[in-house]
Amino acid sequence: MDFHGKRPRAVAAVMGAAMVATLGLAASPASAKISDGWVRGYDKFSDDWDDEGDLGRSVAKPNSNATCLLQRILWAEGAVATQYDNELFTEGDIDGYFGWRTYYSLRDLQGRLAVGQDGIAGGKTLGLLNKHMYQSGGSTARGKTLYLTYQGKKHSFELSRDTEGKYVFPDGNGDSRQAGYDYLTCG
Repeated sequence: MDFHGKRPRAVAAVMGAAMVATLGLAASPASAKISDGWVRGYDKFSDDWDDEGDLGRSVAKPNSNATCLLQRILWAEGAVATQYDNELFTEGDIDGYFGWRTYYSLRDLQGRLAVGQDGIAGGKTLGLLNKHMYQSGGSTARGKTLYLTYQGKKHSFELSRDTEGKYVFPDGNGDSRQAGYDYLTCG
């Protein structure tokens, strides 16, 4: 048997398969995780938050503009902010600090979403909340601004995905903020 002609073809086939796999991964949408530093998405928006980092009291960066976005959602959903009564999470609670009111509000909302009530907003919780957004203008194309409306149980609010895919939302004072994990400018 002559292996000299078959070996280069086998190596070429393996190399070709590896290149196809690599190109397939490169062509898929970029993952928006906490290491990226932003709540970010690309192309269709209905799955933008499925791969986001965890937000909670016990995570590495509990206080951030990403937490502030979560708090805006808790307000929109009419989440109950205390363990003992039916006091709702208010716009005044939107400050980017993951305190006890945020924790209990998130647990209340997780109960309504029928996911584990662990007080940590991970990909599963955020992915379900992502489904409450609707396009109100702009474009889903990369490099274009997309305008969205988050429709909660009690309130709605406008937000956008900028030309870099970063989410921009109104903080507790109504000022526009980028949803980032590494800093806190919410008011």
